[in-house]
Amino acid sequence: MNSSKYFSEKNDKWTSIVKDIFAILRNEFKTVFRDRGVVIVFIIASIVYPLLYCGLYMNETLVNVPIAVVDASNTSQSRDLIRKMNATPDVEVAAKYGSMRDAKTAFESKEVHGIFYIPEDFDKNLVSGQQVNVSIYCDMSSFLYYRAMMQASNYVVLDKGKEVQIQRLNAQGITGENAEIISEPLTFENNVLYNAGMGFASFLMPAILILIIHQTLFFGIGMLAGTSREENRFHQLVSSSIHHGGTFRVIVGKSLCYLLMYVIFSFYILAVIPNIFNLPHIGNPLDIAKLMIPFLLATIFFSMTVSVFIPNRETGMIIFLFFSLIILFLSGISWPQSNINGFWKTFSWVFPAIHGIQGYIKINSMGATIRQVSYEYVSLWIQTIIYLLTATWAYRWQIKKSSNKQKLDQE
Repeated sequence: MNSSKYFSEKNDKWTSIVKDIFAILRNEFKTVFRDRGVVIVFIIASIVYPLLYCGLYMNETLVNVPIAVVDASNTSQSRDLIRKMNATPDVEVAAKYGSMRDAKTAFESKEVHGIFYIPEDFDKNLVSGQQVNVSIYCDMSSFLYYRAMMQASNYVVLDKGKEVQIQRLNAQGITGENAEIISEPLTFENNVLYNAGMGFASFLMPAILILIIHQTLFFGIGMLAGTSREENRFHQLVSSSIHHGGTFRVIVGKSLCYLLMYVIFSFYILAVIPNIFNLPHIGNPLDIAKLMIPFLLATIFFSMTVSVFIPNRETGMIIFLFFSLIILFLSGISWPQSNINGFWKTFSWVFPAIHGIQGYIKINSMGATIRQVSYEYVSLWIQTIIYLLTATWAYRWQIKKSSNKQKLDQE
């Protein structure tokens, strides 16, 4: 009899817990969809941002960058070099000038983004067998301009050099395959891994997509926290209307609401968007899903922890903007993580996005398995546990503080 009563009480307790969790879950959904600002961040931003960023970088690489040519030689050989330069996909000879002064004027006015200078003694030195120097002036205001100019000029000069050497060998009686081998005794095969087209979007957008998930989640939860403080008469994070079930139920109910929404958004951002814009997506979808589970949980609990210190809606925006670039730099995309000093490497552990970006790129762009990203995977689970504990402590403190203020108000 006592045993039946014990199990009956246990069942009633668990039933009560489940009902409270679903009540908080339902209440949180209502709160999200009643708040236009949060709807914009959670839903509209998650849909529009990936389309916007991927649309901006749709062309992947710069082609036909306008350059100026100063042909001081004005011979058949120099004109052939210019034709080869113009034939490359990277640059386009937009103008020819008789002097460097005119070319410099066009360069400074941004009419062209590079200058290709052929000296006056170009043909003479080629005929006499001497070395020839051609000069290039690159626009370093953008590395993409620099890359296009350098790549085109290097290929053209090397090709022209080989052609001249074969002509000299032919003059010495060495022809055919022998001349080809002597002119190029060493050949190399260029294999570009993980980004065959060397596209800017393929390099950058996988990291941006994870950052969009992280930052919209963080900002949205911060806005909800700020709204709760503004609308609650005691200016507390957790209103008395939802904390009657205890801290655990509040944490689980709220986090389940965010998780359910972002499972859908993550599928759209990480599966649909790469297919629409032909971004790298060679990884196993199941491995990506396994990585996203701890990433989303860690991000949710991290955001809930930080939200304790957000007094109003505007503060979340400031934090959101301040840390976006920091996270991108610490992720190792713009600068190798191996060259980041110890302090910043340690500091990067604060943000789940760092391990999320690294793990996602390795799986999605490099074809790694979940075992091969075990460091990032385990790190995200560690962050999930740590931030769950910190969020629980913060919410429990807030609930106690709110309860004490209510008691004082009633007295």
